[in-house]
Amino acid sequence: MTILVFVGALLLAMALGIPIAFSLLASGVALMWHLDLFDAQILAQNVIGGADSFPLLAVPFFMLAGEIMNVGGLSKRIVDFALALVGHVKGGLGYVTIMAGCLLSALSGSAVADAAALTALLLPMMVSAGHDKARAGGLIAATGVIGPVIPPSIGLVIFGVAANVSISKLFLAAIVPGLLIGGALWVTWAWLVRRETIVPPPRKSRAEVLTAFRKALWALLLPVIILVGLRMGVFTPTEAAVVAAVYALFVSTAIYRELSWGDLYGVFVSAAKTSAIVMFLIAAAMVSAWLITVADLPSKVIALLQPFMDNKILLMIAIMVLVMIVGTAMDMTPTILILTPVLMPVVKAAGIDPVYFGVMFIINNSIGLITPPVGTVLNVVAGVGRMKMDDVTRGVIPFMIAEFAVMFLMVLFPWLVIWPAKLFSG
Repeated sequence: MTILVFVGALLLAMALGIPIAFSLLASGVALMWHLDLFDAQILAQNVIGGADSFPLLAVPFFMLAGEIMNVGGLSKRIVDFALALVGHVKGGLGYVTIMAGCLLSALSGSAVADAAALTALLLPMMVSAGHDKARAGGLIAATGVIGPVIPPSIGLVIFGVAANVSISKLFLAAIVPGLLIGGALWVTWAWLVRRETIVPPPRKSRAEVLTAFRKALWALLLPVIILVGLRMGVFTPTEAAVVAAVYALFVSTAIYRELSWGDLYGVFVSAAKTSAIVMFLIAAAMVSAWLITVADLPSKVIALLQPFMDNKILLMIAIMVLVMIVGTAMDMTPTILILTPVLMPVVKAAGIDPVYFGVMFIINNSIGLITPPVGTVLNVVAGVGRMKMDDVTRGVIPFMIAEFAVMFLMVLFPWLVIWPAKLFSG
């Protein structure tokens, strides 16, 4: 009955069109009434406490860094460098998209920001070259969801805070899985364009490649600085976010000089608006997280999953299918905040590595950003690229299937995540 009250109140509020943050508060209040625990002071304390977290400071700073990179020319130079490397290959613009997407993922950590930048920069080029617009939009959308996987990742930060798992270990463990997803997109695109007759542009000379690399070098150094700093213990993930924002600001204003001081106000306002939405969502979810613990919902979920508890792989498959279903109707952040306090006790009871589970959980939630009907990234690509939502959905299907295939491959063979994680973290 407790699960029914919580889920029913949440779904009813969402069906009425109430924003997800307020829906979470409504479901929390309903659960408090059901448990005869309603107290406005407890409600307020949990909301304030939910946002009062030092690790969560990484969220607004990574968002600010992403805004600065897109406006300040870092994203454009990443795309130009990828274009110089593989633009001449058959279907080269698709490979440019994947390569640029992986590099941008190591800069911003946001699927929406990466997808918007790639759509604005590459979709017109792909259409002009003769590629099907729906397929090109689908590839860009599928590439965008690598953003929350390859560190720095806002999704991993939120999960780490909600699950009390080391964010640094999550960052280091997600590198190889993110690259594997990029590799799956590469193979899928190669298979889809094998019969195309589009004539690619001529190969860039070595001098042109070196020039593009030199121009992109300052942007390419950022992920190296962050990952080396985390690996060597120079700074925490929160401090890494500040380093990313300050570095991006310095490069954009002093080196590339594409971001004027007059533009800064708009950049800061845009980052602040997005951060406020995410942080309020996190704060509202903490009410539900506290009540989930008080109501002992995890033990009820463990009882439901008891038939799978003796087999880690079957349990992970069951959890991944559950998250896939939820991901079709809910955005990434609320899914993380709602399911993490429910699933983590199950994972720990089954003896599954929390870092491994966190990476798999975020991968699943990331792919959920391109699963219709909600598909936040699909909406971004459709909006920026002036496409119909149906066309983007049709174009993304083969790439989405490839990403899910890689995800379940890592479920069947956990060492694909665990071994590299141990290698990077030492």
